[in-house]
Amino acid sequence: MLWACLLFSDLPLRAVFDSGELAQPCALVDGPRQRQRIVFVNAAAQARGVRVQQPPANARAVCANVTLRNRDGTAELRLLRSLAAWAYRFSSHVSLQEPDALLIEVGASLRLFGGWAALEQLLRHELAQIEQRPALAIAPVPAAARVLATRRDGLFVAQRESMLAELAQVPIASCGLHENTIALLYRVGLRTLGEVFALPRAELARRAGPQALDTLDQLRGNVQEILALYRPPDNFAHRIEFDYRIEAWPPLLFPLRRLCGELALFLAARDGGVQRCELVLEHEIDGAADANRMAATRIAIELLTPQREARLLYELIRSRLERVTLAHPVCGMALIAKDLPTLRPQHNDLFDNKRAEALDWPELAERLRAHLGDEAVRGLALAADHRPERAWRFANDAKFIAAAVRQRPLWLLPHALPLRGPAPRILAGPERIESGWWDGADARRDYYVVRTREGQRAWAYLPAGASEGWMLHGWFA
Repeated sequence: MLWACLLFSDLPLRAVFDSGELAQPCALVDGPRQRQRIVFVNAAAQARGVRVQQPPANARAVCANVTLRNRDGTAELRLLRSLAAWAYRFSSHVSLQEPDALLIEVGASLRLFGGWAALEQLLRHELAQIEQRPALAIAPVPAAARVLATRRDGLFVAQRESMLAELAQVPIASCGLHENTIALLYRVGLRTLGEVFALPRAELARRAGPQALDTLDQLRGNVQEILALYRPPDNFAHRIEFDYRIEAWPPLLFPLRRLCGELALFLAARDGGVQRCELVLEHEIDGAADANRMAATRIAIELLTPQREARLLYELIRSRLERVTLAHPVCGMALIAKDLPTLRPQHNDLFDNKRAEALDWPELAERLRAHLGDEAVRGLALAADHRPERAWRFANDAKFIAAAVRQRPLWLLPHALPLRGPAPRILAGPERIESGWWDGADARRDYYVVRTREGQRAWAYLPAGASEGWMLHGWFA
C-alpha cells in the first residue's frame, strides 16, 4: 500500500477568510476573551511583523490594517470533510487527520491514473481549482507519510528502506511525540528520529513509556495503524453561523459560495448531482414577549436537470437569493440537499461546432428561470389527444418535444381560419381525425399539407368527406 498525505497548513485561515481577504494581512485569534492570542498568521501579516502568540493589540500596533477573526473549529472540520469528499473520487480509502491533513491510499489507483507523476499533477491541478495548495508526500506507512509531508513537499518513497532513511533525518520535534517525551529526549542529547531509533528498545520503553514506543513503531510500520475511513453521508446539510447580523444579501454571497463549493465536492464524492435543494436563512428576532425567538426564510431551488458544478450552482442560487426581501437580519445560513439523483453527463459530439461562448440549453434555461422565476420558462409536452389543439400542454421541465410521427407544424394557430381564394395545392394527406365525441367537442376533419398561392407551406383541413370549406390551422417553417 502507498499512502499520500495532503497537509493543508493554512486550512484554519481558509476556513474563515476567502481568497481575496487572504491577499491582505489577516490572522486568527483564540483563547479566553481577556487573554486571546494570535494562533495563525498569513504571509502578508507575517511580513508586517505579526507573530503567533502575540496579543491582538500588539498585532494591530505593528500592522494597523490586519484583519483579525476568531478561529472556527467547526468551519475547519467542515472544510476538511469537504476535501475528503473530493479525495474520495481517487480512492475509497480516505482518512481525516484532524485538524489539517488527509491520508489517501493511492497504491491501487496508480495504474488507473498512469503512475504517480500523472496522479500528482492531477491532484495539484484540481486542488488549485478550489484554491488549495497543500504539501504532499507519499510513503508505504500512513504515519510516516504524515510526518514526511511536514518536511518536504512532493516527497515520494515507495520502499520501506527509503522511508526509514528519510525518517532518520526528521527532527524529533516534528514526529508527533508528546511534548514531555520530546523534552526528555532533548535532555539526553537526542535531536533526530534516527538517533531515537538507534536506542535499545527496552531502555526507550522504560524512559519514554509505551505510548511513545507505539508512536515510533507506527512510524516505522512495525505496528499497523488503524485508521477511521471517511464515508460520504447520504444527505448534504452544512450550516454557517455568523458572528454578527447581516441585513442585506450582498454580504451573504461569500458564505453562499463556500457552501456551493462544499456541495460540489460532496456530489463529486457520490458521483451524483442535485436537483432539489433548500437555502435556509436564519433570523434571530428580538421580541418583548419572546426574546431571541428564531425564525427562518426558506428558499427552495428546483432545477430542471441534476447539476453539480459549483459555479453554476452558485449563480443559480444567488439569482434566487437576490430576489428575496430580508424582513429580519440574518444570523446564520444553511444549504440542505436531500434529492441527489445520479448525474448522467451529456455526451458531446466529436466535432462540436458550438461557439465557445454559447450556453448549453439546460444551463440557459436554468439561468432564465433563476432570474425571471420558475414559471417564466416553460416547455412543451405531448398530451394523449388526437385533436391538434389539445395534443400538447405546457410542462415545467422546459424541454422541447419532437414533432409527432405524422408531419405536424410547430406553429399552430389559436383558432382555425377560413382559407380564402382558390383551393391550395395538396402536398400530402389526408390524415383523418375523428375524436372528442365524449366531451362535447367532436372533431371530424381531413388534414392536408398544402401550398398556398403565395407559396407558403401550411396545414389545413376539410370537414370529413367534403371537397370545399378549407380551414387553415397551422404553418410550417
